[in-house]
Formats: sequence, structure tokens, C-alpha cells
Amino acid sequence: MTSSQNSGLDPQLVARLSSRFDSLGDHMRQVAVDLQTLQSQLGTAPASAPARPQPVPRTYVPPVAPQSFSPPQMLAPQQPFAARGPVSAPPVMPPPVVGRPMAAPALRGPVVAPRPPVPPREPWWQRDGVISRLLAVAGAGVTLVGVVMLLVLAAQAGWFGPPLRVAAGGVFSLALIGAGVRVFGRSGGRVGGIALAATGIAGLYLDVLATSVLYGWLDPVIGLIGAFGIAAAGTALAVQWKSQPMAVLILAGVAACGPILTDGPTLALIAFFIATYIASFPAQIGRDWPLLQIVRTLPLVGTVLIALVGTDLSEPTDYRLLLVVLLVAASGMSMSLELLRRNVSDVAATVMTALAALPLLISASVFDRWTTVTVQLVLVAAALVIVLLVHWLPAHARITVSIIGAVAMLQAAVGSTTVDVRPVVLFAVALALFAAAHRTRSSLAYLIGSAFGVIGALTFVSISPPEALLDSDHAAGNAGIIIGGILLAATASAFAYVLTELKLLDDGMQTLAIVSGVLALYGLTSATVSLGTSIGGNTTGFTAGHTAATIEWMIAAFALLAFGLRSAAHAHLALLAGLSLTAASIAKLFLFDLVALDGLFRVIAFIAVGLLLLIAGTRYAKVFADREGAVTP
Repeated sequence: MTSSQNSGLDPQLVARLSSRFDSLGDHMRQVAVDLQTLQSQLGTAPASAPARPQPVPRTYVPPVAPQSFSPPQMLAPQQPFAARGPVSAPPVMPPPVVGRPMAAPALRGPVVAPRPPVPPREPWWQRDGVISRLLAVAGAGVTLVGVVMLLVLAAQAGWFGPPLRVAAGGVFSLALIGAGVRVFGRSGGRVGGIALAATGIAGLYLDVLATSVLYGWLDPVIGLIGAFGIAAAGTALAVQWKSQPMAVLILAGVAACGPILTDGPTLALIAFFIATYIASFPAQIGRDWPLLQIVRTLPLVGTVLIALVGTDLSEPTDYRLLLVVLLVAASGMSMSLELLRRNVSDVAATVMTALAALPLLISASVFDRWTTVTVQLVLVAAALVIVLLVHWLPAHARITVSIIGAVAMLQAAVGSTTVDVRPVVLFAVALALFAAAHRTRSSLAYLIGSAFGVIGALTFVSISPPEALLDSDHAAGNAGIIIGGILLAATASAFAYVLTELKLLDDGMQTLAIVSGVLALYGLTSATVSLGTSIGGNTTGFTAGHTAATIEWMIAAFALLAFGLRSAAHAHLALLAGLSLTAASIAKLFLFDLVALDGLFRVIAFIAVGLLLLIAGTRYAKVFADREGAVTP
């Protein structure tokens, strides 16, 4: 008999739910078995595939008749499902597999897949396209040599006539171009088509060059226009085919075979190379083709340099060569700037800027003095305009252009002055660069100014050696030494001051300050002795100059000591320098002036140095007394 509280339950519904819960448990147990098997397969790599585990048989629950349904007895096995939350399958161990021990999955770490073996590296000659490219380049070179032999050697041997040779070379080149276009459009014909077309274009260019220069049938202007058009069309085809090697092959072939047709680096060959250089420039715009930049620039610059070195200096100046040098520099630097404007990371363009300016810098030893000075000053002005006005210029290009301008300025300074006046100009340039570095906080300007200062100091020592300060017979009184010595002192002081302001060094500052002080003292002493010699001669003037120099040393020491009292940041260095200079002044007074000077000059030197020492000592005593009084309550 059923109880009244269960009279509302549907026994068929309860049976269906029980059957579905059993099916769900069987399914979860089967998933657990499959996961365990997969983990075992990933953790170990057996020699043979493991035996597939047999699925656990599902439990069949027979339907319960309604009349014999007893809810308490039927629901007893399913009580956990009704009493708990979400149903989860209990952990079931998979059935054992014969021949393999069971693994404990809970104790395993992360699964790491085995690393595949590294395939052996393929030799370079077996890589895709290498052999075909090598054969194509070799074939292009041999074919161009054959074209040159047709144009030159056939004339020497008397084969055919000149018109037939030129016509044969042109027809053969056009046939190569046509064959290259046809081959390029076929499957696998890219390499062969590029080689054929590039060989034909280079051969056609050489044919025009021979017609203009070797045979003289074409006016040079018409020949240059034709060569320009051929080079422009060839590089345009290379751009259309997206092939830097094709453009390189054309220009390299022209550069290698052109000098044979012109019998060396002549002005005509340079003019044809300039036409090629300008015509191939559009191919570089918007493309990262650094090899093309090199092949465009090196043949032209190399030919111009060879022409400059081979110039006979005894002959009158050939201003056509000067015009060529200016044109190469102007076109090369402007083209490189345009490439840098489009791509500031183009280091090759920066290198080509330096190469384009190199013939103009080398020309200082070829042309006359004032022509060289004028040309170098023009280059200085161009470099200065670029550095100051082109704000987007990258750092590597800015450094390169600055160095070009500095070298040109140095050559202009050397070429426009005599040996006695040269240090004055060099120190003036160094001071101007130090001022610019201090104003703009430019370490590059400071370094270039330092280079000019060092060169100026070496030049000054060569015209005013230490012997001129120790022996009156070697003393010379001229305006170059007087002004140069004062500027040397100013340059050395500016060097140390700007270095401190820019904070370019953490260590070694004290050493550089001492070196600068010694140079300043040397320049000031040389200027003073030279001034005395120029006024009073090598006897009286020399001793008077040294008397004034000793007093100047002591004044400088007094100034350093006073500066050390006012500046807490530089007190140690100023005190060290002041005391060192004081000791040097006293040593000079007793070791040199006491012997070299005589009469009134010796008395003046001793009295002046003594008074300055007394003033310095009194000043220091007062300062320290005031400090102690301020500290004592």
C-alpha cells in the first residue's frame, strides 16, 4: 500500500529520470577513460600503438510497473543525486592495458612535446635559383665583352666597316632586349629574361657611346641625350619588373666596359656616366635598393678621382673638370637629401653623400689657390645651410654633412693664409663653433670646434716653439704670434668652459681642465714675450716680455684663488689650479727670471709677485675669519 504523500508522483517519469542519470554517469566515465588514454599517449612514446581501451558497458535499468512501484525502495539508489548539487562523475581508473604499467595522472607535470630534428642546411649552390643567377650574370658579362670586341677589336683588325659594326651592335642589342621581354613572360623565365634584357640595354648604351666618342659620328650632346634615354628606359623597365639586379646589371656593365671604348677616364666618359647617374635616380625613389645606389655612384666618383689624380699640374687649369666636380657634388648631395627625406633610415644615401663630395674635397690639390678657396667656401656654405635649415635630417646624415663642411673649412683656412696667420684663423673658427655649441647645446659643434682648436694649437707651437721662450735668439715678434697666443688662451678657456656646461664627461674633467690651463698659459706667455720682442728687440724686449709674463702668471693664479672662494662647486679645482700656478710663478721667478732678467726688470718682477702673494694671503685670511665668525655663535 502506498502512502498518501507519494500518491501524486508519476512512476514512469521517475523511471525515465533514473535511466538518464545512469546514462550520464556512463558517458562521464567513458570520457574519463579517453582522457586518461590520451594523457598516457602524450606522456610516453611507445614503440607501437597502445591497445584501445574497451568501453565500460552501460547499465540497463528495466522499467518499473506502476502497480508495484514503491518510491522509498526505488529512490534509495538515486538518493545521492537528489541530495547533492551538480552531478559529477566519480574518478574511475581505466581498465589495465596488457604490457604497459598504469601511470598516475595526478602526479605528472606539464606535457612537453618532443622537439623535431633540425634539417641539414642546404649548401648555397643548391638553393633555389642560385645556379641560374650565376649563369645569367656570367652570360651577360661575356656577351657585353663580345659587343665591345665587335666595336673596338674588329676596328683594329679591319673586320667589316665602322657602319656595319655599329649597326650590328645595335641590332644585336635590340634583339637581346626583345628576347628578354619574351622570355620574362614565360613560366620560370624571370632570371633569363632579366639577364637578356639587361645585357641588351647595356649593349645599346655602349653602342651609342662608341658612335659618339670612338667614331665621332654623333654630336656629343645628341649622344648624351640618347644615352640618357637608354639608361632611363632600362631602369624604368627594371622598376616595372621589380628587379634591382636588372638595374644593377645594366649600370655595372656600362661602368665596366665604358672605359674601354673611351680609352680611359676622359671627360667624355665622365659626362656619359653623369647622364647614367641622373637617369637612374628615379628608380631609387620609394624603393630600398641600396646596391643600386652603390653601382650608380662608385663608377662616376671613381672616374672623377682618377681624372683628378692624373691631372698635369704644369698645364693650365681645365675648368671643365672643375665644372664636372661641382656638378657631381651638387647632384649627388641633392639626390641623397631627397632619398633621406623619404626614408630617414637610409644609411646608404648618407654614405653616397660623402662620396659625392669627395672629389670636391680632393680638388684642393689640383686647382689654383684662390679657385680652391672659393670652391671650398661654397661647400662650407652649402653644408651650413643643410645643417641649419633641414630640420628632418637624421643624425647620421647631419654628422656626415658637418664633417664635410669642417674639412672644406679647414682646406679653405689653410689655402687662404700663410703659416704665421694660419693659427689665428683656426682659433677663430674654433671659438665660433664653441659659441654655437654653447648656444644650441650641440655636442657635434663642440667636437668639431675642439678639432679645429687642436690643429690650431699644433700649428701655433710650430711657429712659436718653446725655444722661442727660453732663448732670445729664437724669439720672434710678429702679429701672428701675438694674436694667435691670445686666441689660444681664449680657445683653451672656452674648451674647458663649454665642456663643463654641456656635461659631456663624468670622469677626466679635471685632467682636461689642467691641460687647457697649461695651453692657455703657454699662449699668453708666447704672446707677451713676442709683443715685448717686437717693441724692444731681442734683448731688452725679451726680458721685458718675460717680466710681464711672470706677473701675468701670478695674476692668473690670484684670479683662480678668488674664483675658488666664490664658487663652492668648483672650489677644489680652482684652489688646486691657483696654488699650482702660484708655485709655478715662484719657480719661474727664481729659476728663470733671476738668471735671465737683469736690472729694473728683475726688481719689478719680484716686487709684483710679492705684492700679489701678500694680497692673496690677506684675502684668504679674511675669508676664513669671516666664515669662522659666522659659524661661532
